[in-house]
Amino acid sequence: MFHRLGHFVVKRAWWVIIAWVIASIGLAAFAPKMSASTDESEFLPKHYESIRASVLQEEKFPAEFSPAAILLFERIDGGALTDTDKADMAKVVKGLTDEHIPLVEQVIPPSPQSTSKDGHYAMSMVSIDKTKMQTDEYSDAAKKLRDDGKKLAEGTALKYQVGGQAAMALDQKESSSATDAITMVATVVLIVVIVGVIFRGILVGWLPVLLSLFPMIAASGLIAFVTKLFDLKSSPIASAIQIVVILGVGTDYFLFLMFRYRERLRAGDDRKSAVANGVGRVGEAIASAAGAVTVAFAVLLLSELGMFTALGPALAISVIVTALASLTLTPALLAVIPAKATFWPGRKWMEEPKGARFHKLGNTVGRRPGLIAVVSGGLLVILSLAGLGYQGTFDMAKSMMPKDKESMVVMDSLSKGFSAGAADPTHVFLTTGGGKLDTGALDGFGAKLGQVPGVAGVAPEQKISQDGSTADFTVTLKDAAASNAAIDAVTDLRSTAHSAAPGGTEAVVGGTSSVYKDINLAMTHDYKLVFPVAGLLILLILGLQLRSVVAPWYLMASVGLGFAATLGATTVAFLKIGTEPGLMFMLPIFIYLFVVAIGTDYNILIIARLREEAREGRSPREAAREAVRHAGPTVAAAGFILAASFATFMLAGNVLFAELGFALAIGIVLAAFVMAMFFTPAITALLGKKAWWPGHGAMPDHGPEAIGEREPEPAGRF
Repeated sequence: MFHRLGHFVVKRAWWVIIAWVIASIGLAAFAPKMSASTDESEFLPKHYESIRASVLQEEKFPAEFSPAAILLFERIDGGALTDTDKADMAKVVKGLTDEHIPLVEQVIPPSPQSTSKDGHYAMSMVSIDKTKMQTDEYSDAAKKLRDDGKKLAEGTALKYQVGGQAAMALDQKESSSATDAITMVATVVLIVVIVGVIFRGILVGWLPVLLSLFPMIAASGLIAFVTKLFDLKSSPIASAIQIVVILGVGTDYFLFLMFRYRERLRAGDDRKSAVANGVGRVGEAIASAAGAVTVAFAVLLLSELGMFTALGPALAISVIVTALASLTLTPALLAVIPAKATFWPGRKWMEEPKGARFHKLGNTVGRRPGLIAVVSGGLLVILSLAGLGYQGTFDMAKSMMPKDKESMVVMDSLSKGFSAGAADPTHVFLTTGGGKLDTGALDGFGAKLGQVPGVAGVAPEQKISQDGSTADFTVTLKDAAASNAAIDAVTDLRSTAHSAAPGGTEAVVGGTSSVYKDINLAMTHDYKLVFPVAGLLILLILGLQLRSVVAPWYLMASVGLGFAATLGATTVAFLKIGTEPGLMFMLPIFIYLFVVAIGTDYNILIIARLREEAREGRSPREAAREAVRHAGPTVAAAGFILAASFATFMLAGNVLFAELGFALAIGIVLAAFVMAMFFTPAITALLGKKAWWPGHGAMPDHGPEAIGEREPEPAGRF
């Protein structure tokens, strides 16, 4: 099939190129605009308690003041606030109120209750139209508050800063844009330089980048249509990940084809035949690899977290479009560009290098498969054991932005001057569902809430809804809302509230800590459902590709070890050596996405070559030797580029991307240089013909799909 596809594309190369240009431009021109959600609660289904509490609050307390921004005042010299300072604060608040900033509904002046006990800090709460939360106007309001407030504070002894949800959305928006730019530039430079060095050419270095532009534009358009059609939520980190996926995976598939293309040129094929035969030989591996990755991403639709139900299809679309481009646009372009121009200014690209490193590696794997399997597998097991120390954290705000961002500085100042949980209290709602509450039981219920470990206090007065059916208890936790200690406290608070609720009433707990508790529950659901389903589907794809029942099982076992080893290495780096309190809660999902899914690409490429060598009649050890010798350079080059691309995340300057960059880079290194290069071929060599049972992979195959003559044995060097 892929041999026929290769010939079709070569014969109609210009038509294929024109079709891609028209499709990309059309999708970009008519795609709807997308916006990213920064409200974690929007990613949860409605049946979770925190979301039910939010709905109840909207229904029963529609006019309740809900601060979207916090104006923090302190003296420039760090001293206690004076009466003059308090008068200046009042002027700043009045000035902001008089400006009637769009979307700003109310600015409440600082009060004794909103002044820290040591007198060094004072807060002013600002309400912003919640219906505009996911619009640019929402963050624009925070920017206006920040800029105009600082002008009003000029000439005073006050230091004025803006924090809170709206300010975080503003800082996150700016940080996300910077992250996208850094990721794009760094990834492009890496690809151009590394591919250029591998093939000793300038144009060939730029080709994977130029070829990625079309699937990037086309995929973005398709994603926008799908997101709008199914009303999915988009995460702020999605765009940066999509960039690396398309550039990284696109470069992987480009290398898969380029190495085969160059091999066929060295074997004596003319340019167009070399392209067609290259597609014929490597097309199945690319399609199978893309299929495995797509399935792994698409299964995220089963996730209970909206950020993943949106991210999964987006990345699946990106991979499908990239794979289509790799099998059509890339060979079409290679068919119209003279080979000398592709590899210019290199002059020795037609010569086989002698005595290269992959020749030696292949011989080592072929001669000592048992030792190689023990050493490579042992390394993965040791790193996996380190993952037992994994500890998650849910503080997305701090993790997704540099610590010097103003909203982060405000958050730290609030934790110093007030109770760590004072800036973001938890709300417990007691409701009858319709009838009147017995107000005589409220004090006793509130007293029980105050006795829960981790609770700093309960507001002495409760708000009662107009219909008298619901009471709102404001609970201040001892720890910051996003901390694990606060989440543990909410767990106990829920238990107490549910059991202490008077007869005929129901207690529901809302607030940020409650949201994170539910995210934790949703993640547990995903681990139990998403991972197994994805594993079974990938197993099925491998079985269909290899026509084997045995090989897919140890391939998936190696990938599972790779996942655990990656989590272990990251745990050691950030929790044992580093000083982070925990790894971001979403990190295991991302390791699954890229190490399990994309890492399978390299196993597929190696196992496909192993199968090809076995079908040529080679013994299991000879097949392992030749697979490493021939496919090793491709795996090494692709793995190095993709790992380096993910490592660019670490340049973003925030904890989340530092953890993501390290984890995904080390995971790809393990997948390419430990699993695919050594563990998989060694195990296959040890199993021998049993690896292909019940198929006939070890039998010579001269059927109609056989392409050309046996290739010469290149030394395997880049």
